[in-house]
Amino acid sequence: MLRLLARRALLSVPLLLVVSTSTFVLVAILPGDVARTIVGPYATREQYLGLRHSLGLDEPLLTRYWHWLEHAVQGDLGTSLFYSQPVTSLLDSRLSVTFSLVIGATVLAALIGIALGVVSALRVGSFGRFVDALSLVGLAVPNFFLGLLLVTWFAVSIQLFPATGYVPLTTSPAQWFRSLVLPVITLAVPGIAVVAKQTRDSMLEVLGRPFVRMLRASGVPRHSIVLKHVLRSAAISVATVVGLIFIGALSGTVLIESVFAMPGLGGLAVQATENHDLPLIQGIVVYFTVIVIAVNLMVDLIYGALDPRVRVS
Repeated sequence: MLRLLARRALLSVPLLLVVSTSTFVLVAILPGDVARTIVGPYATREQYLGLRHSLGLDEPLLTRYWHWLEHAVQGDLGTSLFYSQPVTSLLDSRLSVTFSLVIGATVLAALIGIALGVVSALRVGSFGRFVDALSLVGLAVPNFFLGLLLVTWFAVSIQLFPATGYVPLTTSPAQWFRSLVLPVITLAVPGIAVVAKQTRDSMLEVLGRPFVRMLRASGVPRHSIVLKHVLRSAAISVATVVGLIFIGALSGTVLIESVFAMPGLGGLAVQATENHDLPLIQGIVVYFTVIVIAVNLMVDLIYGALDPRVRVS
C-alpha cells in the first residue's frame, strides 16, 4: 500500500508541472493585462508601458515562467501583481473558508446520500423511484439558481440565515455555522443525489451475489448482513463517488463563493482572472491541484482499508 501511495505521489509531480505550464500559457495569451487594470483607462501610454516594465510583463513568456518555476519549487509562489502581497499569504488567509464549504458539503452529501441509498436498496419500489427522481432533479438544477432560491426563501423571506458573508469560527461558532448553512446545502444537493443513486445501485448489485443468499440461508440477522457485508462491499464505489464530489465541490466554490459573497479561494480566483493577475492565478491553480492530489491519495487509503487486495498491490 505504501508503494502504491509513493508511486501515485511521484506521478503527481509531472501533473503539477503540466497544469502550471498550461495555466501560465493560457492566461498569458488572454487579451489585456494587470498593468492596464491598475493604471486605468485614462493613463498615458508611457505610464502603462512603465508599469509593465516594473512588473516584468515585457519579458519573454518563457523567461517569466522559468523565473516563477524557480521560486515555486522553493515554496515561493511570487507576489500578487494587483494586491502587492505574497501569493501564499493571500491564499492561506482564504483557505479556511473554502475548506469549510467543501468539507461541509462533502460530509452532508455523504451522510444523507448513503442513508437514502441504503433505505431505497432495502425497500425496492416507490422509494427507489423517488431516489432516481431525486438524482435527476439534483443534477439538473444549476447551483447558482438553487443558491438564489435558498437565499430568497431562508434569508429574505423568513430571515433564518444570512444571505451573504462569512464569520470565522474563532469569532463566533454559532454565526460561523449559520453563515455556512445555505452555501453548504447549495453545494451538497447534487452530491446527495449522486451518492444516493450510487449507494442504491451498488447495494442492489451486492445483495444479488451468492454469498449474501448463503448468509441469509445460514440465519445471519439482516442488519448484520447489511452493515458488515453488503455495505462494506458497496463502499468502494461509493468512496470513489464521494472523492469526486469533493473535487466537484472544490470547483463549485468558484461560483458559490461569488453568489454568497464569501472570501474564499473560489471568489479570489474570479477576482484574479478579472485583474489578469497571473501569479495569483498560478497560486490558486497550484493549491487546487495539490488538494485534488491529496484527496485522490486519501481515496486510495480508503480503498486499502476496505479491500485487503489493494494493500498488497
